[in-house]
Formats: sequence, structure tokens, C-alpha cells
Amino acid sequence: RVEQLQKRLEKVEVQRTQMRRARVRSELPRVALVGYTNAGKSTLFNAMTGAEAYAADQLFATLDPTVRRIAVPGGNVVLADTVGFVRDLPHDLVAAFRSTLSEAREADFLLHVVDAADPHREERIAQVDEVLTAVGAGDLPQLLVFNKIDRIDGADVRHDGQDGVPDESRRERVWISARDGQGLELLQAVLGRRLGLQHVTGELRLPPDAGRLRARLHQLEVIRSEQADEEGWLLQVDLPIAEAEKLAASAEGAPIRALLP
Repeated sequence: RVEQLQKRLEKVEVQRTQMRRARVRSELPRVALVGYTNAGKSTLFNAMTGAEAYAADQLFATLDPTVRRIAVPGGNVVLADTVGFVRDLPHDLVAAFRSTLSEAREADFLLHVVDAADPHREERIAQVDEVLTAVGAGDLPQLLVFNKIDRIDGADVRHDGQDGVPDESRRERVWISARDGQGLELLQAVLGRRLGLQHVTGELRLPPDAGRLRARLHQLEVIRSEQADEEGWLLQVDLPIAEAEKLAASAEGAPIRALLP
């Protein structure tokens, strides 16, 4: 069995190299599903991609990462499922799973899937974070996805932002049920926003003293057309919402604030 697993891991490493090259060419953001075993990662992967990745309530049900291209608000991303994590994963197993967990290590963003009905969920979150650190993915941005709300009486789909999270961790999270398809649109919208894929478009009037803001918009290459008159500049812009929020928060960002939803 060990020999068979070793051969599979070697095959996975070759596949990972090929996929990495393909993703570099495509320049799509890479998102990896991570989480404690049986948190529902593969079920969520299937729900988000329409694929049929193997999903079972057993240890290491998913060994080979499955990768698919999916659409989220604002663009496309590459989504990868990964092996489920467990408590106190031995160092030799961490080494053996490095090729499999490379999808997490080389991702741009992590969806950290949590069994919301697990009474030990906070402990599981900490254990997954430990493994992520061990494989070199501990500093990647992540969103907690509290799955299986169908098992919690009175639980609803919701998004707890970084401000106002009702617990001490202060981490952003989305509550969903992958099995029932509840909250998937919300999850995709939050993911698109966190990756900076969502855009705001519209007409922007800049006064003559807003030359610094205009220069910044040109630097970002988000101006689609521009007209100058005695009142300043009239611009048609299309910029990522993340950049729009940064500009709106600046001292000269009042015109941008009118574009934000």
C-alpha cells in the first residue's frame, strides 16, 4: 500500500508541474480548498464546479487534488480540492503529502472549509492552520467557509466580514451548506471581491485640482475615455472594486466614493 501511494504521489507531482505551467500561461488566480478531513471540501468543490470529485466520509478520501476552472463575479479562477487535514499529522506524512498539498502552498487564496456543526471546530481550524504553516502556506490570505449549516437548527446563510465578527478570532467567514447549495452565490461573490475581480464602472467627474487622482487612474490603466473642459475632466472608468475602495479612502478619493455600491 505504501508503494502504491508513493507511485501515486510521484504521478501527482508530475501532474502538478504540468498544471502549474498551464496556470502560468492562463494567468488565472489560484484558489485552493483546504480544511480538516470530512469538512465537506469535495462536496463544495463539486457544487461550485459541477464536477464529480470523489466525496466520502472517510480519512484521506481525496488524495489527488482535482483542479477546475470556474467563473465567479468579475472573472474566472482555478479551483483545486486538496487532501483533508488531521490532528498531529506526523512529519513523515507531511513530507509525503507535500506534492498533494502544493496546491495549497502555491495558491493565491485559500478557502478554509470548516464543519460548522463540529463542536470542536475552533480546534480544527487551529490544527489546519498548523499544517498550512508546516507546508509553507501559513501566510496566504484565506476565507473561512463554515459548511454544513443544514445540521444546525436556525442557522442561516450569512457573511461575517472582518469588522464585527461575533467571536474573538476576528476572521472573515461565510456560512453555507454545500450539500443543499445554500449560500454558494454569496461565497462566490465574496471570493470575487477578495480576489479583486469585481469591477465598478461609470462616469467620473474630476475637478481641476484632482490631477493626482487622475494620474493614478492613468497609472492603473482603468480609464476607457476622457474629455477635458473648463470644469476639469469627465472620465469613463472600469476599475477593480478593491482598487476603487483604496482610492475612495484616500484624501482625494471623494469622486470615487460615488461609484461604489
